[in-house]
Amino acid sequence: MDKNKKIAEDVLSAVGGKENVTSVLHCMTRLRFTLKDQSLVNVDDIKKVDGIMGCQIVGGQLQVIVGQNVDKVYSEICDLGGFAKTAGLDENLDKEPLTLKNVGGKILNYLSSSLSSFIPVMITAAMFKTVLVIFGPDMLNVFGVESDMYILLSFLYDAGFYFMPIYLGYTAAKTLGVTPVLGMYMGCILVVPAFVELANIGVSFTVYGIPTVVNNYGQTLVPILLIVWVMSYVERFFKKIVPTTLSTIFVPFLTAAVMVPVGLCALAPLGGFVGDYVGEALVWFSNNGGFIAVAVIAALWEFLVMTGMHSVVIVTGITIIMQQGSESCILVAGGIATWSCFGMALGAFFKLKDKNEKSLSLGYFISGIVGGVTEPALYGIGMKYKKPFIAMAIGGFVGGLYAGITGVATYVLGATNFLAVLGYVGGGTTNLINGIIASAIGLIGTAVLTYFFGFSKKDLEVRNNEGVL
Repeated sequence: MDKNKKIAEDVLSAVGGKENVTSVLHCMTRLRFTLKDQSLVNVDDIKKVDGIMGCQIVGGQLQVIVGQNVDKVYSEICDLGGFAKTAGLDENLDKEPLTLKNVGGKILNYLSSSLSSFIPVMITAAMFKTVLVIFGPDMLNVFGVESDMYILLSFLYDAGFYFMPIYLGYTAAKTLGVTPVLGMYMGCILVVPAFVELANIGVSFTVYGIPTVVNNYGQTLVPILLIVWVMSYVERFFKKIVPTTLSTIFVPFLTAAVMVPVGLCALAPLGGFVGDYVGEALVWFSNNGGFIAVAVIAALWEFLVMTGMHSVVIVTGITIIMQQGSESCILVAGGIATWSCFGMALGAFFKLKDKNEKSLSLGYFISGIVGGVTEPALYGIGMKYKKPFIAMAIGGFVGGLYAGITGVATYVLGATNFLAVLGYVGGGTTNLINGIIASAIGLIGTAVLTYFFGFSKKDLEVRNNEGVL
């Protein structure tokens, strides 16, 4: 069956069938339904349709985000339902005025939609890392760091996370209705070897004569999401002014030509600048905030990980260990926050009823506590359901508070999985016990909070291909 026809059939079924549709229109990226009974709409089923990027109800109208093939899907829906076809509406209808009330929701929806398609890659890469940890020198020592297997598993993990800007360039572009391969192209520019090499050797560089800060943007999230968001407006502008006969060549070329300096000189470095300022603020806080600083940083840590801002703070923690032999704030807080993230996945595993979501949560937990990778849980649970983030922050805060009050210190920056507690050994038995207790508070506390408060009734619905069971 033609893909557009399949999308049309699935969407029409999820909105309650053609009998529930009063009228249907479309703009540049969305189908717009006026319905007789909105209670018959199954929003989750619409979002699960392959080719659909999201949906929402605005002003009494159901809007289904399709992307650039919306006109073809619209035509199929009209044929299936016997609806009269009309010309596309002005794309400006998609642009609701930004208010303090909806801006946060728009940002979260953009992040969630962009990241959800990336989850299979994250969990796959994380599981390769888990296998490496189990059979590598850290545990069973079946193979060493110089073996082909160790090298293979290492770059299979890196292939998932280092090239994050490329994956997200594609998924973010699909979310916003931008040409997907252009999003990938902008992601490739951020990690192309020649550019990364410039960052490694620390040379100056200009784009069209404009000075830029050269960085390695591998494993970053914010730069490419900012770039694709701005690019959605640039591409739309060129589509309007470039004649149709020339659009295939000149729309992507002109869009990229504009976005290269905007991306490399402004948007990509912006995340780094923000990270530097946030990092400096946290370093100051860790030096002056006492035990409260450990709690606050533990609560915020995984959010810094999601944006890549934690790197600046880690450097300070490492420096302190090298100078003083131990560190009792930044790295301790980061370790407890990691356990809290594991707890979020564990709580989700016990609470969620859908078999697919349950198995994914277990995979997130295993890849975290064994492989030391938290991104799958952050994006697959926290970003998707939102409330578990609150549980994770509270669990991290309480665990960090205990660690701060008892003066827990870490003596080694090593593993990020369950072996991380070995970093507390250098401080003696009391330090080790308190470090383990603080980690357990983060893990168990977050798991309990996630279980009882992390999900709505709608989140817990069990579904099959036809809908709610």
